[in-house]
Order: sequence, then structure tokens, then C-alpha cells
Amino acid sequence: MSGGLTVVVAEDSVLLREGLVGLLERFGYRVAAAVGDGPSLVAAALAHDPDVVIADVRMPPGFGDEGLRAVRELQRLRPSLGALVLSQYVEQTFADELVTARPGAGTGYLLKDRIGDVEEFMAAIARVAAGGTVVDPEVVRQLLARRRDPLARLTPREREVLALVAEGRSNAAVARALFVTDAAVAKHIAGILQKLDLPPAPDDHRRVRAVLAYLRDAASP
Repeated sequence: MSGGLTVVVAEDSVLLREGLVGLLERFGYRVAAAVGDGPSLVAAALAHDPDVVIADVRMPPGFGDEGLRAVRELQRLRPSLGALVLSQYVEQTFADELVTARPGAGTGYLLKDRIGDVEEFMAAIARVAAGGTVVDPEVVRQLLARRRDPLARLTPREREVLALVAEGRSNAAVARALFVTDAAVAKHIAGILQKLDLPPAPDDHRRVRAVLAYLRDAASP
């Protein structure tokens, strides 16, 4: 459950915006404001000081990255604010920039299709509100598919573990998903970090940022 957390929603589609508001309120969230453009999101978040903002990437007036730019502005002004960004399609640059740019606060990037799985969507909001990181599984899959060469040394099981870690899952959650022990997951993660020349990091948020940063650097010319 939400524990009475406050949310500001930014989505230009009235139908989806109202649907999100109704869904959030049904699960116990207090929706302080629901707006349809980036500047209104910044104003509403500063006025209401929510625990989490949920924003579409593309909003008026230009339908480019107005939502993402509004979130980045709020991240600068409110470093502890949780932010969950929604996108119609996988946009690698947006996902990478959003998740890797901000240590210490909850951040998420989900495809809008994920809203249809209500329990999963609510779990994502709760994780962001608690300071965790959420990356849509499809985003992770496409990020990994774009650059396979650096992962050539990983075993198939290590690739499975890496994909789950990049979604922001804890060792226990990875173990449950793969039906293995926590100790086995820890061993796989240690092997992954060693093979990818990444320093071990104890928390999931840093691991997600490390994975995405590595993929970004590997894909650079």
C-alpha cells in the first residue's frame, strides 16, 4: 500500500491522466495535482512537495522531451524527490540519462504498457518512493541487445541475472525469479562485476547505474 504518499501526475492525454489519478487514489495515494505539460508539472511539484512525480516523457508544447526536462529541473531543485517517467516507446538516451544522472533518490523509467499490469505498476511506484530504481524490462532487453560484445564473457545465467539486476531487483528478488538461492545470486553478481570490470557495489541502485553507464560507454564510438 502507499502509506498515504503524495503524488503529482503529468500526462497530456486527459483520458490517461484521469485514469492514473483514479488508480492511484484507489491504492491510497494522495494525488495533489494532475497536469498536462512540463511547466505545470514543475509548478505543481514545487507547490505541493510530493513524494513522487509521475510524468510522460513527451508533452506539450513541442512533444519532444518536455516531461523529461521538467523532471530534471525538479531533480535539481528537490534532490530527494522520487520520479517515475513514462514513455510510449523505448528511448535509450532518455532512459540512460534519467537513471544514471541521480544517485540517492528514487528513479524509474517505464513503458506505458506497464500500467496495464496494475500490481506491477503500483510496486514500481512504491519502489521509487522508497528511493529505489525501476527500469522497464523491455528497456533493459533492448539496451542489452544493442551491444552484445562486452557481454560475451558472461554465461547465459549471468546474463539473466544481469537483466534482473538492471531492473532494480534485490538479490532476494532475483533469487525468487530464477528459483535459486540468495548465495547463488551473490556469486553470479560477483562474477558479472569482475568480468565487466565494474567495482562491486552493495546497493541495487548503484548497480543499475553501473550497468547502464557501462552500456552507454561501450556503445560510444
